[in-house]
Amino acid sequence: MLTLTQALYDRIVEHARKDHPDEACGIVAGPAGTDRPERFVPMLNAARSPTFYEFDSKDLLKLYRELDDRDEEPVIVYHSHTATEAYPSRTDVTYANEPGAHYVLVSTADTDGLGEFQFRSYRIVEGVITEEEVQVVEGY
Repeated sequence: MLTLTQALYDRIVEHARKDHPDEACGIVAGPAGTDRPERFVPMLNAARSPTFYEFDSKDLLKLYRELDDRDEEPVIVYHSHTATEAYPSRTDVTYANEPGAHYVLVSTADTDGLGEFQFRSYRIVEGVITEEEVQVVEGY
């Protein structure tokens, strides 16, 4: 199960909607070994695409150095799908290289922002996708 604060949930959704019609992407870091998402780190989609996301390689290297310096790890790796449901694509599964992370997908297919949107979380390990429950809390 993924447990995250309402504030982090809101920031992920806000980023996904702000970057629409392109896919948004980023991580939420947390203290190593805790599985507790704490620090929101939005990233630039270097692909600037409505159907694909890509972390800039220089930004990613900088991020991982920062995570090491702060004794953190990516607890959540998130991105949005702009025209499809919030379910990992084959490409998403290929790029899922953090076996301990929660992979969050937000569908922004509802572009007017008034209807339903999807916020779903998965574990992706060795190509196997397992959806998990999402619990939103006020604080830890």
